[in-house]
Amino acid sequence: MLRGDLRGRLALTIAAVGCLLVAAPASAHVERASYWPDPQPDCSISPCAGGQVPTPRTLASAVSDASTKVVCQPDSMSRLAQSISAAQSTGYVVRPTQPRQKISAADGRALTDVNKKLSKRCQFDSIQAAVNASGNNGRVVIMPGLYTEPVSRAAPTYDQSCAQYGTTNDHGQTGALSYEWQFHCPNDQNLIAVMGRAPNGAPPDPPLENRHGIPDLGPCVRCNVQIEGSGVSADDVTIDAGRVASGDGAPIGSAKDVGIRADRADGIVIRNLKVRHAAEHDIYVLESDGYLLDNFKTFYGGEYGVLTFVEDHGVMQNCEAAGNGDSGLYPGAGAETGNQRDLSIDPVFRYSQEIRFCDSHHNASGYSGTDGNATWIHHNNFYDNALGFTTDVFTAPGHPGFPQDSDLVENNRFYSNNFNPYVAGSDVEPTVPVPVGTGLWIAGGNDNVVRNNYFFDNWRRGVMLFAVPDQVVCGPAGVDPTLLAGCNPTAVPPSTSYRNQFYGNVMGRSPAGVVQTNGTGDVTTGRTDFWWDQYLGTTGNCWHDNTGKNGTTLSVTSTPPAPLLPYKCDNTSVGTVGPEQEPELLNCLADIEFDTSTCPWFTTPSKP
Repeated sequence: MLRGDLRGRLALTIAAVGCLLVAAPASAHVERASYWPDPQPDCSISPCAGGQVPTPRTLASAVSDASTKVVCQPDSMSRLAQSISAAQSTGYVVRPTQPRQKISAADGRALTDVNKKLSKRCQFDSIQAAVNASGNNGRVVIMPGLYTEPVSRAAPTYDQSCAQYGTTNDHGQTGALSYEWQFHCPNDQNLIAVMGRAPNGAPPDPPLENRHGIPDLGPCVRCNVQIEGSGVSADDVTIDAGRVASGDGAPIGSAKDVGIRADRADGIVIRNLKVRHAAEHDIYVLESDGYLLDNFKTFYGGEYGVLTFVEDHGVMQNCEAAGNGDSGLYPGAGAETGNQRDLSIDPVFRYSQEIRFCDSHHNASGYSGTDGNATWIHHNNFYDNALGFTTDVFTAPGHPGFPQDSDLVENNRFYSNNFNPYVAGSDVEPTVPVPVGTGLWIAGGNDNVVRNNYFFDNWRRGVMLFAVPDQVVCGPAGVDPTLLAGCNPTAVPPSTSYRNQFYGNVMGRSPAGVVQTNGTGDVTTGRTDFWWDQYLGTTGNCWHDNTGKNGTTLSVTSTPPAPLLPYKCDNTSVGTVGPEQEPELLNCLADIEFDTSTCPWFTTPSKP
């Protein structure tokens, strides 16, 4: 059993790292406290905004749509001609794991014809200017080109003309950028900002503990907006928030924290474009009900390729995300529509967000979802990251939705996640401590299902599950603003991790049947397919019907070894303390300096 003094040290040290992770970097803007949007559609406009994932309008329909604002550059048509020629001869890349896609001569002629008509309507060379000129149900079509938005870049940062709109956030930090600040100074933080609602006064101070419903929500002014590139592929329209000379790589040389921000923009559609080099997030969707991100690419954001926060009715699909310091795809604090939902708001279980058909690679983490509730993740590839997938609660202060719950992770491939961003000279600067060589972890979460995935060639571990004590992230309302109110800081056992199921997964074998083990299979070192901390008193976790490198259930390796790794999905599964696991977590989660002498996570494991 883990001694009481060690458990206390674990809580204190992880609490320290949690606060530091949330606060960094010091130069970044202070984010406001956020609220889940009302999941019901807003029918004050027609068609209604929100309440469902928006359906995109076709590019061809933009020609006759009076609301369309066209953005172009002098070389847009010549760029298009080159792209069409390449797409017909060699094809184009939607995401790296797919074969190149080709278009026919007839498709090329049709796309050229649409763009010729659009070019005659071009009035803007700035995407932000076109957004500003749009209203509800607006459309912004961006013709092929490189867009750096010089007017937005020149806008002041920490604009004192908006300082009057500063507010206090969840952490007790003053000067947070309220919605009013973002609305009146949209390019303070953002290269391009879509502000979907009119301001409606100052937000509550201190923030409300109940985060259902936005308390200062104004009427729609840019709801149901669609922003899209008019080229063959996402590569034809590049939006660069930093150093253009870096291409799609590093260094990022950021001019703004955010590439595209969609804030309270219910019904937003963003598709067929590429965003890169933002200091924090290439694409940021906040407090919006109903979003579709389709056929897009994000490269080398300082933190996230895509950050969606307190979202509902959302889909990300057909995408590539690479080079990000935290993760490629991040649906954080998703609406509570899973097992811990408020039945008066959502009487029926549903998934609030869906991520499908994406490649996330060469990031610190391929996917991250702090308190990311009820998210469906399927048919994606997470590879060449340090950690393929994380959903957690230990960086949760300020995130509504504790404890994380009800994700469905199925039919994905987690492989070769052995990229080490912690070594000197890495082109990715990591912002979080994660274990290099790991396919997936659930770092405090309940009622998640991980099924029918492939985990192979991850040199440390395939899957990790561990609890996070409530004392790390929870605090009584009004007592400690750096901690998350609404849960029990004295809870023993903790509120996480319970009732997580892992079944039908193929471990240590590729889809082609090639043996590529996770770790060495040595349970004494913890380099295994499945790793569980066995936190005292946690119940309901189970691992069953998974197959290992030899195609049999007996070839699955685990820490603890079977039969201590439970196979029954009921409360007979009880954590009894992992004597090696807990000290590792104590040491490594507190290691914000990424010290390889004290924590093994930041050293690349040897190839099995």
